[in-house]
Amino acid sequence: MVGDAEECVQAALPVEPLTVTTSCGEDAPMADSSLGKAGTRFSARLLGKRRQSEPGPSDNIARKMEGEGSVGGGDGCFRNGAAKSDHGDAASTELPMAKVATRSSPRLAEKQRPNCSEKQPEKVPRKEIVKMRAIMDLSLMQATNSETKVVLGKVDAYAQGSVDGVGGTSQNGAVKSDHMKVKEALRVFNSHYLHFVQAEEHRVKQVEVKQLANCKAVKVKVPKKKIGGSSEDEIKRGSKRPDLKAISKMKENRSVLYPEKRIGHLPGIDVGHQFYSRAEMVVLGIHSHWLSGIDYMGMSYAKQEKYKGVPFPLAVCIVLSGMYEDDTDNADEILYTGQGGQDLLGNKQQIKDQKLERGNLALKNNFESGLSVRVVRGHESRNSYCGKVYTYDGLYKVVKYWAEKGVRGFTVFKYKLKRLEGQPLLTTSQVFFARAHAPRSISNLRGLVCEDLSGGQENIPIPVTNVIDDPPVGPIDFVYQKSMQFANNLKLPTNCLGCQCKGGCSNPTACACAQLNGNDFPYVQRDGGRLIEAKSVVFECGPNCGCNVSCVNRISQQGIKYHLEVFRTPSKGWGVRSWDTIPSGAPICEYTGILTKTDDMDNIADNSYIFEIDCLQTMKGLDGRETRPGDVSSLINLDDKRSEVVEYCIDAGSVGNVARFINHSCQPNLFVQCILSSHHDMKMAKVMLFAADTIPPLEELTYDYGYALDSVVGADGKVVKMPCHCGAVDCRKWLY
Repeated sequence: MVGDAEECVQAALPVEPLTVTTSCGEDAPMADSSLGKAGTRFSARLLGKRRQSEPGPSDNIARKMEGEGSVGGGDGCFRNGAAKSDHGDAASTELPMAKVATRSSPRLAEKQRPNCSEKQPEKVPRKEIVKMRAIMDLSLMQATNSETKVVLGKVDAYAQGSVDGVGGTSQNGAVKSDHMKVKEALRVFNSHYLHFVQAEEHRVKQVEVKQLANCKAVKVKVPKKKIGGSSEDEIKRGSKRPDLKAISKMKENRSVLYPEKRIGHLPGIDVGHQFYSRAEMVVLGIHSHWLSGIDYMGMSYAKQEKYKGVPFPLAVCIVLSGMYEDDTDNADEILYTGQGGQDLLGNKQQIKDQKLERGNLALKNNFESGLSVRVVRGHESRNSYCGKVYTYDGLYKVVKYWAEKGVRGFTVFKYKLKRLEGQPLLTTSQVFFARAHAPRSISNLRGLVCEDLSGGQENIPIPVTNVIDDPPVGPIDFVYQKSMQFANNLKLPTNCLGCQCKGGCSNPTACACAQLNGNDFPYVQRDGGRLIEAKSVVFECGPNCGCNVSCVNRISQQGIKYHLEVFRTPSKGWGVRSWDTIPSGAPICEYTGILTKTDDMDNIADNSYIFEIDCLQTMKGLDGRETRPGDVSSLINLDDKRSEVVEYCIDAGSVGNVARFINHSCQPNLFVQCILSSHHDMKMAKVMLFAADTIPPLEELTYDYGYALDSVVGADGKVVKMPCHCGAVDCRKWLY
């Protein structure tokens, strides 16, 4: 499996078509993009986004690798009226559930967006659902190994209509998949987390300012290092972890996905699912303790009729993270050490006897009742803020337990767990493989056709690989430009007043740019800068501001920060992926090209890289788009019907950057954000792509193109339809 994983990673991630020329090969033949007949793609008035390629004769490989080919695309923007979180008040904090800068024409804004969901199942009365769950839970508890698989299948099948956790339908009435609910819950958590990170950064800054003021008051000159050191104790004393605050907020809002503990798999969390902190597992409900290794159902569950006669407590999940010196892990079989008696200073040594209580007793009861327990393994990872990444490895059964003297001479309880048969193959080793073998250098790449697509313009080289075509060729008829180019008859406004801050902006009440963002900065400094939440528009500091380039309010201006790779996909032309883990809210890249007036475009039929700048339409909530926070009423009259017309667009057909290669997905992992810095004309805003989710290495980067159904008209005046091949779980089936 490990050997096959590398090939799949290199060849199976999706993308789309194109035309391009760079240092990658000026005289190279045109790569087969399978775009179909030119001239039938777009109406001359519909500056639609670059469409997906139709499968061509060379796409047999794609069919064979269809499963792996959809690795990319966590559900990101959901612009077409797709899923919105049903987390109550917490829903307003989601990162990117919005529809920014969609490319469907405003002239067809009244048309309905696609709704490709299947017929909704009839709603089951709550009382009947509870009864079904009780029967299935009890059946699962009493099942043998062979019976367990059948029962789990029934549980997963009926869980779609579950009354627990996130709501089951989206705004357009489509039933949301369990995978989408998981994505939404994590986005709500990340948004809460970043808000609390921002509050903590503000608090630390105030402590430092106070310390500096005290030093000046007594006329003591203190070096900066000393100031930091003198305030360190005070900073730590008041510090509370943002992730734990986010957990509390979600519990308060009742937006934890599966608040009631369950035996067995949880819908939407597959074997191999990765978590970037213990907190993520808590808000999903897969493991409800952020510190303890054993999660169990307490005696309160024993009072329920469905658990009558079952010994309690019962273990539901254990986390293996190398916390005990007596642990042994052989993947399919685990020798697990019970909890308690460990040195709390963290040296993993036993300092006293363990007792048969709490989690230890729960595992014993699982053994006696034959119940399975979920197993999650933690591994060291510098890409996670908690220093670890956790992988769900499926269900195990406790087959033996005993007490013995540990290596330090204290009594420890040992449990032998064996993985249940019939589950997907273990992915932990594959996760290790993918992370360890995400390319470390360009020379290690298979199918390398270009070492740097940007020709040295970007901070980090962008290699191009092609293991699909024979012979391998790179993009042609395309010139890479890091910055935006402008049409000859176009001039940007220059009357924007900036802030008067010195150095880096730090006081939002004194910064004129922060005041435009609701008297706060839209970013946090953690992880190199992250956008807290998607906004109607972000006002950044610009050339007329007094602050420097490292200001926290210039995050999108600092260039590409991640190792990106353009690669050839089996069925959609070219695509983009990252070698690094990208945290949610991180800036990916700007969408560049030639900024021009919409009415001046005369080659629409042959250009599938047009991006309409329509953040005003997003602010007005047109075409079913979800509105975002942000008040811009002082800058523009949103009641003016003329604002619905898209006046400007970005043409990346012949000139552009890496953004033009990023594909569509109905469940994207990126979202679009309009930004203003050098001017305040929203019709000419900068278009940036941000991470909607935490994106693991080698997952394809995607965003929602946002086409409306029947919005593309051919040269003959007839509506053109295009099936969607994004491969997402909740794919809408049609791109347009």
